[in-house]
Order: sequence, then structure tokens, then C-alpha cells
Amino acid sequence: MKRLPPLPALHTFLVTAQCCNFTRAAQQLHLTQGAVSRQIAGLEEHLGYPLFVRLARGLSLTREGQDWLPRVQQVFGLIEDGVQQVGARSATLHLKAPTCVMRWLLPRLMEWQALRPDVPVELTTSMQYGVDFRHEAFDAAVVYGVQPNHSVQVLKLFDEQLTPVCSPQLLAGPLPLRAVADLQQHMLLHPERNERDWALWLTAAGAELPQQGKRQHFETLDMAMSMASQGNGVAIGDWALIAEDLRNGRLVMPFALRVPTGKGYYLVRPPRSCAPGLLELMDWMVKQV
Repeated sequence: MKRLPPLPALHTFLVTAQCCNFTRAAQQLHLTQGAVSRQIAGLEEHLGYPLFVRLARGLSLTREGQDWLPRVQQVFGLIEDGVQQVGARSATLHLKAPTCVMRWLLPRLMEWQALRPDVPVELTTSMQYGVDFRHEAFDAAVVYGVQPNHSVQVLKLFDEQLTPVCSPQLLAGPLPLRAVADLQQHMLLHPERNERDWALWLTAAGAELPQQGKRQHFETLDMAMSMASQGNGVAIGDWALIAEDLRNGRLVMPFALRVPTGKGYYLVRPPRSCAPGLLELMDWMVKQV
């Protein structure tokens, strides 16, 4: 069986056949004109017949060259398809998110992995609310705050809306929790030490944060919600982030008031990010909202 021609020479033939000029082919291949000419001559010698007719102002394909061209195009097309398909199956999407959004994000990522096990996601959590794609190697990120600037591609997930929550047992307990003033009898659970969230909600409700009231601070929203679900006080949280706890009855809202903060959660990616499966994942996550 005759030995197959070398792949680099076939690629040089493909480029040269498409432009029918050694000089332009050399520019596209980043080779010298002489190197292109020698590769074509070597391929013709290997095959045993000419592929080009050398003309004064360029090249034209011989009959054999015309027969070869669609076959070589098909070969390189198959190689390109294989690279994209295999790469898409093996590529891992790297996602960053603040810890405060984990209650909403993790169940949805697990559902995504069940639907698309061929597009794995590696999640990095952080106490920071933002991302700097110039120095952080992530394909996308969930960020919290005001609308991100135009240096990134942005999809809005949801606005932050604060509301108090507690366990059903505490709400039905001996201490009343029917009016905002009743909060003074309960332990207030703060997801942050700055007490910003409670102060914002109480101001909207026409009340003030009690100076001598019982309070406990936590480092994360998860910790505050866990304590609230065990009946240890009333926590303040984002209505969207704790929606699952409200649906399954682990937490209840003693008051209907939900206060927008002007901030929200956004899914962002660098403008030139084109990781396989990323756009599909981002669109899917937005639909989950």
C-alpha cells in the first residue's frame, strides 16, 4: 500500500489551491514562498502527478488537483469538527460566585449537571461580591451589587428584596409576631455585622433598629438562615435566595413587606469568552429565575 502523503503538505496544498498563488499562500501559512513551493513540489512527487499549472501570474489546478481539493477540504473539515466536539465534551466551565448566592445557585447547578453531564462546571466561592476577569481565570461569574459596567457581558438574574423570616414554630410560639413592634421581643439574626439589611427593612416599615434589642451576627446568610430555621430568632434575607426554604416550609415570612435595595444578582462573562456550553448554561440559568 502506498504511503499516505504528509498532513502538513496537504494543508499547504489546501491553502494554495484556495488562493492559487504561492505568495498569498505563504503569507497565510507564515512561511516563505520558497517553502510553499517546495512542499507542493514534494507532494506532487509523492503522488506522481502535478497538482498545479504554473502560470505567469499565478496558478491553476490541474484535473488531478481539482479532484483532490474537495477531498482534502473534507478531511480538514472532519478534523476541525473532531477538535470542537471532543473539546466541548472535555472542557470544564469555571464559574465564580459569592457565598451569599449559594442557596439559590447550587441546586440549579446540580440540575444543570444532571441535564448536561458533558458540560461540567467547576464552582469557586468567595466572600467577595465581584470578579476581575483581567486577573481571575473564570469563564463567567455571579456577582452581587449594582448593574455591572459595560466591560462585561451581563445577564440579570434578580433584584435583591429583603424580608424577615423565621421558623413556623417560632411564629406559632408564645411570643407574638404579628406587628413590626413585636420584633423587639425576639432575637434578630444578622447575616452581616454591619446590620445594614435589618436597618433598611425597618426604615421602610416605619420602625427603627432597637438599640438594646437582642441580636446575633453571622458571617454568612446560610448561617443566619440555619439558625432561623431552628427557631432561634428572626433573620433578614433576600426573598429570592430563600425561596426554596419558603416553599418547603422550613422558613415563613411573618410580614408581607419586601424591600428592594437597589442591588441585585447578575451573571457576567468577559466579552470574548467563548467556552463550549457557556452561553447555553447562562441562558438556562436566567430561565430558572
